[in-house]
Amino acid sequence: MKSSIVLFVILLVFSATAFSQNGSGPKQPAPEKPAGASATASMDVARATLAAHGGDKLRKLNSLVVKGSVDLNTMGQAMPGAFSTAFSGEKYFFDINSAMQQLKQVYDGRETFSSIAGFSLPPVTSVGFPILSKVGDTSYVVAALPETAKKRKGFRITAPDGFYTDFYVDEKTSQIKGYDSAFEIGGRVVTTSVDVDEFLTVDGIVVPKKYSQRFDLGPITAYANFKAKEILVNSKIEDSAFAIPK
Repeated sequence: MKSSIVLFVILLVFSATAFSQNGSGPKQPAPEKPAGASATASMDVARATLAAHGGDKLRKLNSLVVKGSVDLNTMGQAMPGAFSTAFSGEKYFFDINSAMQQLKQVYDGRETFSSIAGFSLPPVTSVGFPILSKVGDTSYVVAALPETAKKRKGFRITAPDGFYTDFYVDEKTSQIKGYDSAFEIGGRVVTTSVDVDEFLTVDGIVVPKKYSQRFDLGPITAYANFKAKEILVNSKIEDSAFAIPK
């Protein structure tokens, strides 16, 4: 059951955009070579996708609070739970309440507290939905999807530290249909795939509300269904919310 709880934490962290900020975190695997489409064409798709999710409002996002439910299934074990997560600038916290136990992780801008000692994931600016806000930032490279995904509309964003995310885009709406990310923890390459089923528009920003996620850890594959019930954009969050537990 302990492994199920750890996977639960990983899935929540990826989906709720709360990532560890430790410098000794995971390493990125060698990326697959992108397809030969022009950088200009890929950037056009990326800019249209950014606009479809709020454009400048997303780029200027200061804080985000997400609360909801999640059903995780790994190795035949189902575990329902509830989550609450928030970030403001570099600070973040998340809480998980399940039938098994409560888990918490906090980053106060200087240090990280986690109930799982030594646990670290890529920073929030490196993978997943949040880096869509970096389109146009020259530090984040936009390129074509790799050859294996060349029949799908989308683009790749690579962060300055080498982590990358492949975004797949709806032809009609230019909104994200899903995305894939990969990274390395403890010498093992971990991949995660997200399929977005529903969005919620909050103050002009289009945020994933309902989505499913597959998380491949070599011999173990975990699945989760997330549903956000409350999403707050640019709300004031007191610094005490990010205080490291004593």
